[in-house]
Amino acid sequence: MPLGHGSNVRGLETTATYQPETQTFVFNSPTLTSSKWWIGGLGVAANHAIVMARLISQGKDYGPHPFVVQIRNLENHEPLEGVIVGDIGPKFGFNTVDNGFILFKDFHVPHVSFLARYSNIDKATGEYKTPPNSKLAYGTMVFVRANIVLGKIKYSTVFILFY
Repeated sequence: MPLGHGSNVRGLETTATYQPETQTFVFNSPTLTSSKWWIGGLGVAANHAIVMARLISQGKDYGPHPFVVQIRNLENHEPLEGVIVGDIGPKFGFNTVDNGFILFKDFHVPHVSFLARYSNIDKATGEYKTPPNSKLAYGTMVFVRANIVLGKIKYSTVFILFY
């Protein structure tokens, strides 16, 4: 059995189900394979995360959407109730990177956490308002990942120049 979905957006299992009565999204990672592994900075250091989850509202699955989610208490750094988060442990040759894993169990996230420039969930009814182009969310993820690679190349080049 795989540890989790990694970057397989199509296989994403974590859900964010909107509840109009509380104006919150309820996050659930129903299986071990719905966990996300190898997230940089998550194992020990991060208090917040950008989480991709399958948006469900009014019984309909609208696919992957991004949310900004507080995962640890800001005073004592303990995981919030409903968040299972931790460090993946030693990594051969790369121990300085704080890689982690995360899962959710009935974790409530406020409506304001929905990162929605092109789509929206009506707070009162849970009605989903579609983006003008259905590929916008996917395009944003591809754009961000491409820029991460470009940034890595830039910093690797700088490292090589000063090595």
